[in-house]
Amino acid sequence: KREVSTEEISEEYLIPGGMPIGIYMETNGVMVLGTDAIEGTDGDKYKPADHIVRQGDYITGINDEVITNKKELIAAVKLDDENVVLHLRRKDQPVDVRLKAVESSEEEYRLGIWVRDNAQGLGTVTFLNGNSQFGALGHGIHDVDTNELLEIAKGSLYETSISAIQKGEDGSPGGMEGVIVYNRYNILGEITENTDAGIFGTVDRIHELFADETPLKAGRKTEIQRGPAKIRCCVDGVVREYDVNILKVDLSEREVNKGIVLEVTDKELLEKTGGIIQGMSGSPIIQNDKIIGAVTHVFVQDAKKGYGIFIENMLE
Repeated sequence: KREVSTEEISEEYLIPGGMPIGIYMETNGVMVLGTDAIEGTDGDKYKPADHIVRQGDYITGINDEVITNKKELIAAVKLDDENVVLHLRRKDQPVDVRLKAVESSEEEYRLGIWVRDNAQGLGTVTFLNGNSQFGALGHGIHDVDTNELLEIAKGSLYETSISAIQKGEDGSPGGMEGVIVYNRYNILGEITENTDAGIFGTVDRIHELFADETPLKAGRKTEIQRGPAKIRCCVDGVVREYDVNILKVDLSEREVNKGIVLEVTDKELLEKTGGIIQGMSGSPIIQNDKIIGAVTHVFVQDAKKGYGIFIENMLE
């Protein structure tokens, strides 16, 4: 036992990431992407959900039956009853709507709604704290069709390996291609939150994900200086640190994940990727031996430059 000051324990230590991860998340309910016309058995076109169900709604039930995924929704609609009550979550508020399903073939009914119930992808781990909790990406995962932040019920981290790099160019951002095998043997941890500041959860197999478990202090946004820094990422199978230059620090940032403007200066990384590419989101930014943030976005017209989020924002 030893005495410690309150000032000493207020400094949070984090294990820096930089490793690629596979991501799989299931939505909290079935997300509505849009509505469409259905051809009935009489040959006419009908739009049973038009102006009733909205893009971004989440279907949570039908006729008092709980719905958690597309398979359950499809099975419920196939019942031979055209009168349907959908239970929705709209902007965090419960809403019930009534509509008439269209008989599109003998004893088969449809609602004319496009839906999604999961999302997969590739990203980079930013940090691990002392409670085995991780932060990654530095930005939320949005639906590709609606651009809405996905409301998730659960998710998993998976092992992945980078198979190819598409080099970025000005006007055409590059990207990483990874191989992810979605089975229980490759699960690394659990995703519990999808927020504008990143995805968060817990890691079960820490030693398999973090080869280097040397912790660094978390830097405050007021400590960040314009000038040289490093980013940690994995573009060739090994986590390495690459040189960047911090161009701007915006303490009054309007968007939670765009407080830092940085430019890749490392010749080796520029040769491999052309700068910042998709899949590098979450790469920790290190300055003066402190984790100060994570890479979040690339400038489309200048692949060498991009945005970063303050680590303070991710920890909040």
